[in-house]
Amino acid sequence: MQFEVRALKANQGVVSLAIDALDETAATEQVRAQGLAVLSARPRRAMTRLASPFAARFPLLLYTQELVALLGAGLSLPETLDTMVEKESRPEARKVLTALRDRLFEGRSFSQALEAHPQIFPPLYVATVRASERSGDLPEALRRYIGYHEKLDIVRKKIVSASIYPAVLLAVGGLVTLFLLGYVVPRFSGIYAETGRELPFMSRLLLQWGELINAHGAAVISTLVAAVALGIVFLGALRGAAARVLTRVPAIGARVLVYHLARFYRTVGMLLRGGTPIVPALTMVAGLLPPDVRNRLARATQRIREGASISVAMAEVGLTTPVAARMLRVGEKSGEMPEMMERIAVFHDEELARWVDWFTKLFEPLLMAVIGVVIGTIVVLMYLPIFELAGSLQ
Repeated sequence: MQFEVRALKANQGVVSLAIDALDETAATEQVRAQGLAVLSARPRRAMTRLASPFAARFPLLLYTQELVALLGAGLSLPETLDTMVEKESRPEARKVLTALRDRLFEGRSFSQALEAHPQIFPPLYVATVRASERSGDLPEALRRYIGYHEKLDIVRKKIVSASIYPAVLLAVGGLVTLFLLGYVVPRFSGIYAETGRELPFMSRLLLQWGELINAHGAAVISTLVAAVALGIVFLGALRGAAARVLTRVPAIGARVLVYHLARFYRTVGMLLRGGTPIVPALTMVAGLLPPDVRNRLARATQRIREGASISVAMAEVGLTTPVAARMLRVGEKSGEMPEMMERIAVFHDEELARWVDWFTKLFEPLLMAVIGVVIGTIVVLMYLPIFELAGSLQ
């Protein structure tokens, strides 16, 4: 869900930011992590997001890959941005790149130039660049960010590809059901109304629906279209509510937590590898987590500030699995915590991929059976009076 946040920024006054977050608290925390004083935060209207979709279309990953390639070829950062500005044909992207280049010529650091466009460059991206400015290895830091995003995309694509077939089944089954209820049933209701025969109860209910369509078809169709339109407009809010409901289902909720833990450990590992201290890294990652997990992370962060080890703090608030807890202890002993966190993320990604594969193999035939039962029930209820009539004639 996207929020419009008004904040106070040094040397610029009041600025307005578009932040993607699960709720208003997460959006506020993301802005505060950038060093801004939040004045107000409210959900952005759906029509406003549709009217200004540039932030979602800016090719951040492609831009980063080009930046790494040009820096690797020996160009300085200002020369690299100058080259990208010259070859960019889209006015919006050219404007952003020009602003970045101009801020560098003004004497600002690259991370400060990126901070001026929070709707395009997320806090994690800015933090990665800021850490590289201390180490002096910007290309390597950007490669880590590219690898981080590619790994997240792999998991996301697996989940999306697994949901395509069930979505197609639901769409086809829904269209067939609508065709039966909106076209076939009304015609059968007219035929049975002329016979004057007593019909079974369920058949009467179905045929009364057909009579309703015959009498008020336009109003019913308009209501359905309006309901679909409202569902699309409020898709973000409905998606968040659906996610909260899913987390309360025992089997699915555990897997959703594993997904968030994998993303959490991969992000923290990337920040630690770039030189970000553990407490600031945990604070930046908090905005990526749902509210209940974010509250647990806040407690764990406080325990780490008090001197507790990472493995103990995470285990106390339930942000580990048995495997993750052992790997964290090993990382603390070996001093290779960033690498160990990335290994934890890889392990949980593979575990989640196996579960998604198993679930889809079980869910797809069950879904086909449910759709078949619904369509079959409608057909049988339509033809049941004909079967009874044929039996009485015999």
